[in-house]
Amino acid sequence: MSERVPVGVLVSGGGTNLQALIDAAAAPDYPAQIAVVLSNRRDAGGLDRARAAGLPAQWIPHREKSREDFDAELVAVLQSHGCQWVCLAGFMRLLTPVFLDAYAGRVLNIHPALLPAFPGIHGQRQAHDAGVQIAGATVHFVDTGMDTGPIIAQGAVPRLPDDTVDDLQARILGVEHQLFPRVLRWAVQGRIQVAEGRVQVDLPPGEQRWIWCG
Repeated sequence: MSERVPVGVLVSGGGTNLQALIDAAAAPDYPAQIAVVLSNRRDAGGLDRARAAGLPAQWIPHREKSREDFDAELVAVLQSHGCQWVCLAGFMRLLTPVFLDAYAGRVLNIHPALLPAFPGIHGQRQAHDAGVQIAGATVHFVDTGMDTGPIIAQGAVPRLPDDTVDDLQARILGVEHQLFPRVLRWAVQGRIQVAEGRVQVDLPPGEQRWIWCG
């Protein structure tokens, strides 16, 4: 197998999607390796997950800094670890052009809703409260907007009659954990292209840009 592509992961919370990426990268044939995990929160559980896996993990505080200065610090650390792609796994900050220009077309985000519906935080609760019958998750490229970048792949789940918000959130999380490692693999293999704001994927045999977990 050729040398694996170094990837940085940004987290703000517990890091279950980070764990899905860690687990995927443990396979010897997975084409990406997690080079460093960064967080804007010192108490982020994702940092603990990274350290437990033996990965470099660092807290970079954002308070009393401009957004641009904070992003420049992120970029400097990512580049020092040789990161070629960046995954946002529950990173709760919008990125500025300082970051996005440094990693143009190489930043992926996982969002717990079927975009363009329910962008922003609490997408699962918004979907539940709206009474949708199908919910899900989206992996998309990151731009300067709030969950507005080109959509790469989506996974869908049913909303069952007696679902609480927590029930629906847990079901969506299950599809997130399948979707994110798949898309990262496509990305580092050079399978994803964007033309006129739309994504095209050279899919491996037997794979689709969607997952249904019924």
